Amino acid sequence: MRKYIISFSLFLFLFLSCKVNPYKTTNKDYKRQSRAYARILSQTPLATDADSVPLSPYWVGTTNFNMRRPNFIIIHHTAQNSCPQTLQTFTLPRTQVSAHYVICKDGTIYHMLNDYLRAWQAGISKWGNITDVNSISVGIELDNNGAESFPDAQINSLLHLLDTLKRSYKIPAANFIGHGDIAPTRKNDPNAAFPWKALADKGFGLWYGDTTGICVPESFSSLTALRVIGYDIKDSSAAVLAFKRHFEQDTTRTWGLPEQKILYTLYRKYE
Repeated sequence: MRKYIISFSLFLFLFLSCKVNPYKTTNKDYKRQSRAYARILSQTPLATDADSVPLSPYWVGTTNFNMRRPNFIIIHHTAQNSCPQTLQTFTLPRTQVSAHYVICKDGTIYHMLNDYLRAWQAGISKWGNITDVNSISVGIELDNNGAESFPDAQINSLLHLLDTLKRSYKIPAANFIGHGDIAPTRKNDPNAAFPWKALADKGFGLWYGDTTGICVPESFSSLTALRVIGYDIKDSSAAVLAFKRHFEQDTTRTWGLPEQKILYTLYRKYE
């Protein structure tokens, strides 16, 4: 009897200690969709009939190609109350939103989508002349309700991930930006507590140096400089706010010489 009790206890311990994945069903959906896209990619292109257009006698496939690679990193806060809530949101078809990575407050990283695939994270956005940001970027969501600071464990995991992505895809330092930068009229994430300078110090984003003694030319145009950096200036007030939130951790709309100096210093990096 004692041997039976010990064996049963061991079985019960092992059973309870196993982590049950609540996303088995949606993981199957992910694999099914991935296989469907793989079949599309493997299809031999077929010539289509067209009036007055000569058709080729056979298909010729080039041997010189590879997968498209991301060239931007877009950082978000989830604006939700927990990692489990966000994971559920990103696995419900009706929400129509997703990201490549979700980083929880304790630093746990969930890689939800292959980096080569297109997540639905940027939405209606613009950076420079780019209007389809989803197609060229990796989206990273940080568990944060929008009014919190970002724990060290979370930022440390983010820095490790950014280092991997930058090396893997040769992403330029200037191409690490926030959701609020590319959609200033709609979004404010990551919030003003986000440590952009700490990222820039590691090579993930551009920053400015000491602006003491910087002379801003009289001919300098703030709006032109914001546009050159990448901001959509259609709503200039929103662009100014996005810039200040990113580079000054400030959410006011005031604009003066300190901001002019910062903007001028950054603008010169883009010339």
